[in-house]
Parts: sequence; C-alpha cells; structure tokens
Amino acid sequence: MIFTDFHFFSEVLGIQTAAYVLLPDEKVMKQSKEPLPVLYLLHGLSDDHTMWMRQTMVEQFARQYRLCIVMPAANRSFYMDMAHGAKYDTFIAEELPRVIETYFPVGRKREHRFAAGLSMGGYGAMKLGLTRPGRYAAVASLSGALDMLGNYERRKKINPDYLAEMDDIYGSEKQLKNGKGNLNRLADKLAKTPEKAPKMYVACGTEDFLFAANEGFHARYGKVFDMEYHTEPGIHNWPFWNRHIERVLAWLPLEKAKEEE
Repeated sequence: MIFTDFHFFSEVLGIQTAAYVLLPDEKVMKQSKEPLPVLYLLHGLSDDHTMWMRQTMVEQFARQYRLCIVMPAANRSFYMDMAHGAKYDTFIAEELPRVIETYFPVGRKREHRFAAGLSMGGYGAMKLGLTRPGRYAAVASLSGALDMLGNYERRKKINPDYLAEMDDIYGSEKQLKNGKGNLNRLADKLAKTPEKAPKMYVACGTEDFLFAANEGFHARYGKVFDMEYHTEPGIHNWPFWNRHIERVLAWLPLEKAKEEE
C-alpha cells in the first residue's frame, strides 16, 4: 500500500485541513484500466483522521483490494453544516470528493464511491447515503449514532454541555427533527423510492450503548432498503470496529488484487 498524509486548503472550511489516503501499490493499480474505487472512512466523535490507522489493521485489510481509502478530519461536527460552525457536510460530501478525484486516480461514478464510519462516523456515512443516494453505491455504519433525535432527548436534561454542543451543530432540537440531520426523516423520504438507495451495512455490539438505536433503525428500515445487519457480543470499542472494517471491505463490491505469480 501507498500511504499519503494529504494536507490542503479547504475553501468550504476556510482552513488548512488533512486526510490520510491509502492507495494500492503501482503493480496492483495497473492490474486494471478501470479507475480506483474510493472508500471515505469517517472517524468518531472523540477521534481524528489518524485513528483508523492507529487503532485498526485497515491498511493490512485493504492490501488485498484494488481500492483507495480516504480518512478525512471532521472534528466534532457530526458531519453537518453546523448551525454555529463550519460546513462539514458540504466539505465531506462535495469538496473533498472533488479534491480527491482531482489529485488521485479514483473513479467519479456512483459505482466507484463508498462511505463507512464508526459511531459519529457511522452516522455521517449513513447520512451521506440517505441525502445523496445517487453519489454512493454502498454505505456502512459501525456502532453508528443512528438516532440523534432520541439521543438529544435523553441527554438534554442531564448534560447541559452536551445540549449546548448539539445546539451548535443542529441549531435546536426542532431544527434537528425537521432537518437533514434526522436520519429517520431522510430514510422515510428515500423509502418512497428505495431502489435509488445505496446498499447498507449496519453493525453494532449488543452491549454497546448505541445498540437500541441500531436495533430501532434496522427494525424500521431493514426490509425497506438493501441492508445487511450484524449484531454480536461487543461494546463501543476498537476490537469490534477492527473486526467489522475487515468485513465491510469483504462486503463491498470490490475487485481483489491479483496475487503475483
């Protein structure tokens, strides 16, 4: 694999930002004339863009595929155009792919683009698939925060600091409910034309504090969309995500690299 610590100025964010980028080596890239598919791999709330490579074997897992993996920095944005903050939804969904597709040999069609993430990043990946189904062929959520509205309701009375942060992101509980941060609202809308939805992979540990949110999302939409759902004993931690990112790569419609003779 080729590893790049990619830094560039974001017009959308108004700052220098960074992404880790993994690419197959030259021999693997030349095994096909097709451009590389690209997986946008999103980090969790308390992490940054370096954590997937620091905490998992994602580089080793990706070696067997002809794939580019992009791991961008998004701070604590929930991948939203924040009410009081930067426009991370626009950055992740529009500017970042444009930059990556300019500087790296990746495809520009729907069948070339995938998104996945853990926790906040699982929410972000699912939101990308639900808001822009024509741009992503598949999305995957690992221990995803799939019910932000319910989370808002549960925690607003016990954690004022959390409530203030959520208001900075969404504006208010009402704005979250009626806006594109509400995955249920997005999914209900897309359910009218489910054939347009990307394929979905959802996984969560049964001891994870977000398990109920994942169970609820699957119960509501598992038969509406093409969704693969996995549960097993596990908590909100890296061993679970390390296992499942390997499974996500195997699940994606990717061409395996040919072994050298």
